[in-house]
Amino acid sequence: MSEPNTHAGGHRQKDGRMQLHWKIAIGFVVGLFLGLIVHYGVGPEAQWVQLLTKYATQPFSTVFLNLIFMMIVPLLFSALVVGVSEMGDIGSLGRIGWRTLLYTVLLSGAAVVLGLVMVNLFQPGAGVDKALAQQLLNEGAERAQAIVQDSSKSDSSGLHMLLSIVPSNVIGAASDNASILALMFFALMFGIGMVLTNSPAVQTLKRGIEGLFEISMTLIGLIIRLAPYAVFCFMFNLAVLFGWDLMLRLGAYVLVVFFALVIHLVVTYSLALKFIGGYSPIRFFKGVQEAMLVAFSTASSNATLPVSLRLADEALGLPRKVSRFVLTVGATANQNGTALFEGVTVLFLAQFFGVELSIWQQVMVMLVCILGGIGTAGVPSGSLPVVALICGMVGVPPEGIGLVLGVNHFLDMSRTVVNVTGDLGIAAMVSKGEVDGPSLDDRGNSIG
Repeated sequence: MSEPNTHAGGHRQKDGRMQLHWKIAIGFVVGLFLGLIVHYGVGPEAQWVQLLTKYATQPFSTVFLNLIFMMIVPLLFSALVVGVSEMGDIGSLGRIGWRTLLYTVLLSGAAVVLGLVMVNLFQPGAGVDKALAQQLLNEGAERAQAIVQDSSKSDSSGLHMLLSIVPSNVIGAASDNASILALMFFALMFGIGMVLTNSPAVQTLKRGIEGLFEISMTLIGLIIRLAPYAVFCFMFNLAVLFGWDLMLRLGAYVLVVFFALVIHLVVTYSLALKFIGGYSPIRFFKGVQEAMLVAFSTASSNATLPVSLRLADEALGLPRKVSRFVLTVGATANQNGTALFEGVTVLFLAQFFGVELSIWQQVMVMLVCILGGIGTAGVPSGSLPVVALICGMVGVPPEGIGLVLGVNHFLDMSRTVVNVTGDLGIAAMVSKGEVDGPSLDDRGNSIG
């Protein structure tokens, strides 16, 4: 659902060490501050500044990005397969499972569309000096330049995009950023096949893929520990080139993401509850206030799950067989807020670097964000690989993710509220016409 923060109550963890998001914030502020001093005090043309960025800050940024890209294929494949296979109770729960999947896709799609409309309407990343953006692209990243070249060579028409979703060579798709949507489609089909095939061999394979997922998350967690230093390098490089203009664009980006999340939370969920679930939006939001507060304060949907389960029973009066299944599955497979955040972020960075995206490329962004909602790792900044992946697909320089990391914690808290509320909303919609039955455990199995 989100990037959990199990120690969100203070600045330090129980062992006395500073929490990661505070380290990232410090790296962000220090890098920005020093970069602004250099920009206005010395100038980006100074020889020592160019040597520093060329041989120190930029190489470290590139290594960090390479580590992120290295983990994309195993992480997304295993996360998607595990996320879909966790719906293994679809067969036994029948319409509850399929309606959960349908409403998850519909609400995720609505979230991404809303985010893309708002970022196109308000253009938070537009207006940056294109010459400076091109200079950063030329200096900073041979990798990003290669991605842009690959993207420009590919056919981005709608028909080609639709045909390319189904891969003729899965290994080839895995090795090509522009074809990663095909790999995600294969992973989705693979997960569905595991749901529909019930045999000891498949269960063994599922445990193996779950192991791959756990290993991938562990490695991502180790890589993310470098994020404070990478953010310092990202922000220093960007501030040296763009000065205060960088702060203005970043502030506009945060506002667009936040208000898009608020609109989706209040308007989209209310309409869906009223017209799909036949449920009163006012009664719903009154009933879930506690879960929303816990979600915002902890930035962790996993930490909020026990509260959500209790409120579904006590405040909303939902059938337990529905709420247990929907909320447990939704904790990993329904991430409306994260999908919206990823879509807005990619288009913001495209505007910032002056990369024009066609309507079909934006459709591709939308599709990957919906699938990425299932395949986002539950670690701090777990959506980072998905954002980097989509940037690579559409030719946006991925080093821009340094801006996102610097303001990520507040946006994470905000989108976790949307994610958790969406789980409860889907549970309310699926409950329409259902009656309570035997109590279910967290995996939907009867316990009484």
